[in-house]
Amino acid sequence: MSPQRPLSVLVTGGATGIGLAIARGFIAQGHRVMISGSRPTVPDMARQLSSPACPVHAHVADLASEAQTLALAEETRRVFGGGCDVLVNCAGYSQKRNGEAIPPTEVSSADWNRILHINLTAPFLLCRELIPAMRERGWGRVINIASRGGRTYVPFAGADYAAAKAGLIGLTRHLAGTYAGEGITVNAIAPGRIDTPLSNTSSDAVKARAAAAIPAGRFGTPEEIAAVAMFLASDGAAYLTGACLDVNGGVFMA
Repeated sequence: MSPQRPLSVLVTGGATGIGLAIARGFIAQGHRVMISGSRPTVPDMARQLSSPACPVHAHVADLASEAQTLALAEETRRVFGGGCDVLVNCAGYSQKRNGEAIPPTEVSSADWNRILHINLTAPFLLCRELIPAMRERGWGRVINIASRGGRTYVPFAGADYAAAKAGLIGLTRHLAGTYAGEGITVNAIAPGRIDTPLSNTSSDAVKARAAAAIPAGRFGTPEEIAAVAMFLASDGAAYLTGACLDVNGGVFMA
């Protein structure tokens, strides 16, 4: 059973898009939330989300940097008095050229390393640093936001992004198996095309082509992904671990 108190929740990438919707979901339930992001406007978003009864904490960090990722973990321990009950690894980055994936032969080593660090290495580091406190309490939830691009071939996803998200799903399974007997679940969500600022950088033609391929006939909303994340954090999902839930309007079914 979850602790009989408000949960402490860290949401990376929590100031925009899917991460913001997830943060709002936890805030609406009265939980203690910290959001992180790389933009200096993250504290402003935290102030907008805060209320006297439920203050929201913020931390600015570029998760392409190991030092800044570790500083985020340390700040999480400081703010919540030891760590978080729920870790949502939502921060992600995908480089595009005119809304299209960059061909693999044109991806630089620097860009490859940055994409893998933000999407895979940073989640690993945060899990490494924050899971020990979950183990001490005998309860915890890790929710990794992967991608359809990590599940199957997606022409709009670059090789670097696809590899990182596939790795994140593999990390999810390994952590889930390692800590399943300690009251900790680790699951992933693989969204399809979601209506976010990141997806809206694509051209209208690219977006129309993507929507036409989805059986549901539309992009998903951040709130639909947040609803799945809220379930995974609940006691109702206590027997669900190591899963990757495909939330994509039917465009990929496994």
